[in-house]
Amino acid sequence: MNLRILAVLLCLCLTPLAEAKRCDLCSRDKHGRIARSHAAKKEFLRQQGWPNGRPGYHVDHTVPLACGGADTPGNMNLMPLEQKRLKDKVERKGC
Repeated sequence: MNLRILAVLLCLCLTPLAEAKRCDLCSRDKHGRIARSHAAKKEFLRQQGWPNGRPGYHVDHTVPLACGGADTPGNMNLMPLEQKRLKDKVERKGC
């Protein structure tokens, strides 16, 4: 597992649920999900050398949007789909 991902998971597991936040100030789409910046995602993929996306990988936010993370290239990384699903299950608890 990527050390960066492991560090994020460790921080999230050690953060008391009382400290976890839901981003109430974030703009939402018509389905109530946090609105994503397609320009930021496109820029991130371009910076990574995969302007059309990397097969089998998804863009993930190091600090989840739901926990107040920024939707900027600096808070994004490419992660295999299965790892992303596992990370999402853990990181979203309490956010």
